[in-house]
This record gives sequence, C-alpha cells and structure tokens, in this order.
Amino acid sequence: MGIILKLYGDLREKGSPLDNNLGIPCTLNLKLNNIGTVFDILKKYKIELNEISHIFVNGKYSSPSIEVKEGDRIGLFPKRMSLIFLEMTITE
Repeated sequence: MGIILKLYGDLREKGSPLDNNLGIPCTLNLKLNNIGTVFDILKKYKIELNEISHIFVNGKYSSPSIEVKEGDRIGLFPKRMSLIFLEMTITE
C-alpha cells in the first residue's frame, strides 16, 4: 500500500523535474522502505527543512518528526506557497 506524497509549488521539481503541469501537485506513491518519519521523506528527496512552509499528514498540520504509516497522505508546501489556515476542533 505505502503512502501518498504530494509536493506543491517549487517542490514539484524534487519529485519529477520534467513535470510542467503548473498548479497541479506532483503525486508520488511511496513504499515505506526506510521511511519512518516526514524527516526521512525530506532526506530522500533532498528537501531542506528551510524550503518547507507547511506539512500536512492526513489533512492535519504536522511537524517533520511525525511518524508515517501505511496509507498516510503527506502534503509538503514550499515557503513560496505559505498558507493561512485555521485548524478547529468542534465538540457538541
């Protein structure tokens, strides 16, 4: 099964340097071989932490030290695409 990695903006080039579909994230299906955290993904694709503005794992804002597991969806956004977002928990 593995994980799904989406690279947005300039980070697209790290996953597929020949992909010119601007505005569409580069989507990669990865096996979990030697990948335990988001840090491992950054290392694998030679992405420096200072290139990242936001990391989302399964739709939740996350840190690079979070563990990844089978079926996870990871989105990496570059500094040039920093987002303004609000994460809320609503209880009834």
